[in-house]
Amino acid sequence: MSSTVDGGSAAAMKIGFAAPASGSWATRDVILRVATRAEELGYGSLWTFQRLLSPVDGAWGETYRSVHDPVALLGFLAAVTSRVRLGVAVLNLPFVSPTVLAKQCATLDVVSGGRLDVGLGLGWSDEEFAATGAGKPARGARADEFIRVLRTLWTDAVVEHSGRFYTVPRMTMEPKPMQDPVPILLGGSAPAALRRAGRLADGWVSSSQADPTRLGTAVATVRAAAVEAGRDPDRLRFVCRAAVRVRPAGTSTGSQERRPFTGTLDEIRADVQTTAAQGITELFVDLNFDPEIGSPDADPVASVRRAEEALASFAPGR
Repeated sequence: MSSTVDGGSAAAMKIGFAAPASGSWATRDVILRVATRAEELGYGSLWTFQRLLSPVDGAWGETYRSVHDPVALLGFLAAVTSRVRLGVAVLNLPFVSPTVLAKQCATLDVVSGGRLDVGLGLGWSDEEFAATGAGKPARGARADEFIRVLRTLWTDAVVEHSGRFYTVPRMTMEPKPMQDPVPILLGGSAPAALRRAGRLADGWVSSSQADPTRLGTAVATVRAAAVEAGRDPDRLRFVCRAAVRVRPAGTSTGSQERRPFTGTLDEIRADVQTTAAQGITELFVDLNFDPEIGSPDADPVASVRRAEEALASFAPGR
């Protein structure tokens, strides 16, 4: 079964699904059920995300109140699947050293049989920066160096790096990942972040606030930066997180504007087609950002039922 959906005038777009990562449905049995069913239905990828902390008053929303560690979750997904690619969108690079992350990702790539996609971001939560001992100044420059160190650790037989932010003594790191290279996707919506993705990364991944009608502008910025850096923009991947909320017809009425990827199945499918036409090469359906599913207070039985309906409804080739 194909893992793409016909985008009309756009090229075929690959379709993935987000594993249960937050809320009451993110149990071992449900994660296993969703992962294996997604693979059976021909989805091309499974995705996780990172959130370390949550405000006591829940001000960040239901999705962030209870979230699994994405690296550990990817290890579980690697063990229970055999074909789908496994991605994280995104890990916040200021919170960890590149050497630690390089080792974790190399291991994940080996145990998954070379199926890992690494999404990286700069982070936004002041509380998480404080809790991890990270600093916000010069995050852009730090990201540039972080990516260089990652790739050096993954590829060079002997590693030695002395930079502004990171130092790696003359050492070796084994085993190397199976993939050469492990794909790095960068998040972020600011122009500087988009240009960084075009200059340095293997692609770009959108946030949970993605508007399918505006993604083309971000794609164009990334592609232009790639051309300016002497890179082939057609080799880059453009991934959209579709924060899907399936709702009955008529939920949005009057002057209230329907939010992207929210509404009936037909309305959401139309958003998917719009996304493909914006130059996005991959999209993954993410139910974790539906407060009726990705909340610790949600009914887990109802969440599983709705997840299975979504898996069937958005399956590649439908």
